[in-house]
Amino acid sequence: MKNALVILLLLCYNGLGFSQGEFIVQNKRKSDKIHFKFINNLIVIPVEINGVELSFLLDTGVSKPIIFNFLNLSDSLKIKDTERIYLRGLGEGESVEALKSKNNVFRVGDAVKFNQDLYAVFNADINFTPRLGVPVHGIIGYDLFKDLVVEISYSGKFIKLTEPEHYRYKNCRKCERSNLEFYNNKPYLNVSVKINNKEIPIKLLIDSGGSDSLWLFEDKDMGIQCGDKYFTDFLGHGLSGSVYGKRSRIQEFSIGNVVLKNANVAYPDSTSISYARQFKDRNGSLAGNILKRFNLIVDYPRGYITFKKNSYFNDPFSYNKSGIELAHDGMRFVKELDNVIRDDENSNLTDETHNGTKIVFDTRYKLSLKPAYTIVELREGSPADRAGLKIGDVILSINGKPSYHYTLQDLTHKFYDDEGTRIKLLVERYGRELTFEFRLEKLFE
Repeated sequence: MKNALVILLLLCYNGLGFSQGEFIVQNKRKSDKIHFKFINNLIVIPVEINGVELSFLLDTGVSKPIIFNFLNLSDSLKIKDTERIYLRGLGEGESVEALKSKNNVFRVGDAVKFNQDLYAVFNADINFTPRLGVPVHGIIGYDLFKDLVVEISYSGKFIKLTEPEHYRYKNCRKCERSNLEFYNNKPYLNVSVKINNKEIPIKLLIDSGGSDSLWLFEDKDMGIQCGDKYFTDFLGHGLSGSVYGKRSRIQEFSIGNVVLKNANVAYPDSTSISYARQFKDRNGSLAGNILKRFNLIVDYPRGYITFKKNSYFNDPFSYNKSGIELAHDGMRFVKELDNVIRDDENSNLTDETHNGTKIVFDTRYKLSLKPAYTIVELREGSPADRAGLKIGDVILSINGKPSYHYTLQDLTHKFYDDEGTRIKLLVERYGRELTFEFRLEKLFE
C-alpha cells in the first residue's frame, strides 16, 4: 500500500525529541499521585483518551501508546487523522495491521497531553486482558516518561508524576542511582551478572511491561550461556506472537552495590527476538519480578534511575512448577447457594401443579455468572501434561475449591507453591467433567 509503513516497536523514533508537545500536570503542585493495579508483576494504570476511561500497562519498553482490540473501542474513542501502518514486536509471527492516529487527548491523573499519537491494532487476538484477568486496553511508555519524573512505588501501589522543574531529590543513603542510556526512545541500564563464577557487565532494556525477572540473549563470546540446568517453557506473548525459551537461574544479579542471588532468568529463542537484537549492545531485559523489589524514581529528563529496596526485596524467586498457563476465558453460569433466602423450612421449597404433575422448585440456589479459567499453554513433559491435562480444559475447581473463588493471579500462584505440593483439578472438557491429580516438581535445582 502507498502509505504502508513497518514500525518496529523495539526500534522506532530516534532520540529524545519533544516535537509533539508534552504532558503537563494541571494542578498547583505540578505533581499528582495515581494508584495502580499490580497484576503478575505488571502495573495497570487508568488512562483517559479523548474522554474515554481505559486501563493501560505502564511499559518502559514501548515508544508510543498502543490500543488493542480497537474495533470494540473505535466508536467511543473518535480518533482522527489516521494512517494505516504495520507494527512489529516480540514473537514468531508476522507484522500486524494498525492505524496511526494523531492529535488525541491523553490524561493520566492530572497529567494531560493534547496532541498525542497512538497506534490502534485491529487484530482481536492481540489482547492481554485474558492473560491478566483484568481489563487492559493498551500500553503506554515513553511519551509519559520523557516529560515527567515518574516515581513508582511498587510497595505502595502508586505512581507519582511530577514536572521536572518542580521535582526535588531527597537525601537517601540507602538508594542506588544509575545513569540511563537511550536508544530509539527506550531506557537502558548497565548492570552485571555472575554466570559460572564469571562477572559479566551487560546492558539491559528496562522493561516494566515484562512480568519475568530477567531475560538474557545468549552470547558465547561474552559467557552468557544457559548451562545444563534449565527447562524449556512459554515465556510470554508479544505483539507478533508467543515467545518461548529456556528458564534457569543465575548466581548473582547486581545493580551498583545491590546484589540479588539466584535470580530467575530466561533465555528467549533467537527467532522470537530477532528485531530486539538489532541494537547490538543490548544483552537482554530487566523486567517486573526484579523491578518490583525496589521503589523507583525514573527521571528521563535528567537521565537517572534511582532504586530503593522495598518490602518485596527478599521475596524468594519462584516459578511455575505445574506446566500450566491459564487465561480468563469469559463467564459461565454456576449454581450457588442464595444467602439472601431465609434458612427455614418454608423458604427453601416451592411447588406448582401443572396438568396433575407436582413440580418442586428449590429456591435455596441461584444461577450466577462467574469467571472461567482455561488452560492456554501446557509445557510438554510437565507434571500437568503427564497427568493428562490438555490445552482448552476449563478449570472448575482446585483442591476442592471452586476456581471462581480465585482471581486469575491467585489461582496461578497455586502452581508456584513448594515442591511436592498436591494439586487436584476438576476440569470440563467437551462437556464432560474430569479429575486430574499431580504434584509440583522442581526443575533445575
